[in-house]
Amino acid sequence: MNITIIGTGYVGLVSGVCYAEIGNDVICVDKDPYKIDLLNKGKVPIYEPGLKELIATNRLGGRLAFTSNLSNAVRHSDIVIIAVGTPPLPSGEANLSYIDQAAIEIAKAMNGYKIITVKSTVPVGTNERLAKLIKSHTNMAFDSISLPEFLREGSAIQDTLYPDRVVIGAECQKAADTMVQLHKPLTQNIVVTDIRSAEMIKYASNAFLATKISFINEIANICEKVGADVTKVAEGMGYDKRIGSSFLKAGIGYGGSCFPKDTSALIQIAGNVDYEFKLLRSVVEVNQDQRFNVIRKLETIFDGELNGTTIAVWGLSFKPNTDDVRESPALEIIQHLVDNGVRVKTYDPVAMESFQSLFGKEGVIWCEDAMEAAQDADALCLLTEWHEFAKVDLHELQKVLKQPILIDGRNVFNEEQVLGTGFIYYSVGRPNLNQGVKEKVPAL
Repeated sequence: MNITIIGTGYVGLVSGVCYAEIGNDVICVDKDPYKIDLLNKGKVPIYEPGLKELIATNRLGGRLAFTSNLSNAVRHSDIVIIAVGTPPLPSGEANLSYIDQAAIEIAKAMNGYKIITVKSTVPVGTNERLAKLIKSHTNMAFDSISLPEFLREGSAIQDTLYPDRVVIGAECQKAADTMVQLHKPLTQNIVVTDIRSAEMIKYASNAFLATKISFINEIANICEKVGADVTKVAEGMGYDKRIGSSFLKAGIGYGGSCFPKDTSALIQIAGNVDYEFKLLRSVVEVNQDQRFNVIRKLETIFDGELNGTTIAVWGLSFKPNTDDVRESPALEIIQHLVDNGVRVKTYDPVAMESFQSLFGKEGVIWCEDAMEAAQDADALCLLTEWHEFAKVDLHELQKVLKQPILIDGRNVFNEEQVLGTGFIYYSVGRPNLNQGVKEKVPAL
């Protein structure tokens, strides 16, 4: 099939590359000439494992092209997929200006029947509104499709080529059948439904996963007070098929471009129809507070006086295997430390540049590797569970720290690794493993 994808962010770029990988002819469009120039030079503007290699293979095979000329791309395609950003407005609602602009440009470029598909995450009713908008700018026939995405940054290629399910929202059976045919090489788990239900499935899925994360973090906080181990609790819960083991890993909360945005948007969607989503409001509140457990622990360790201390921070991205720092807990944690007179030394394997673009370069010491960040620090806070951090020899780490204090915000290390070292160690929702001043500080 001939496909145009508008938007080369995580969703658009990964989707386009994977559609090409299964044999379709794909044109990826972006208004940013810098991004298109990078892609045409074989470079990738985002960090996603395996993406660069797939782009090279499919460009060489003639199935994948990049352009900033939307009109030409639309005219050469049968299916046009909108995958532009829908960032949150100050109210929490999704900003639909980019998707509206894309729809108008598509309409003006149409030279015949098209299947116009929305892959961007949009509020319920958006596809219907866009269809009216497109009709007001063209006399050409088209059908609208809602095609919500369920990609995880860091494993987006795997999620696209081997999805749990594909959801297709359609009003026209012929268009739905075409989209089913497109996705059959990926999975047999294809759900065809009405457009509004497809739009809601996306929000409901992300809200439920966010709820699981906040729930296990609340359980972790209770575990610390009663002396239980949240990792064992989560394991015991996960064997129950009604619950499942995924998203039951305690830590410092979720971040990224999806969960914070989508939970806020769903709260607003509910509010717009006079319904208060109390549960989801609590999920957001719990998540926001969870990251500050790291700060509270540091304040307890240093008797409320952080000014003048040197704190090392490992990990800036909101999760491993991505350079995305949007809504990363590290942003607020580091900002709080800097505001309170802390000398912050930090390192991340791939997200340093992305973090600097949001946070700025001042007030933080940017290090070349993990050990340089830890050198002579009064304490180390591990905020992202990168594999390279998990491989660190704790005995060697202890030698470079000024004080052997480790706050493990992602439960990277286990009891066997910590015992036998001199670390004063705090994790999330697990009993103290401190080899030093056990009484002074309760578990994180």
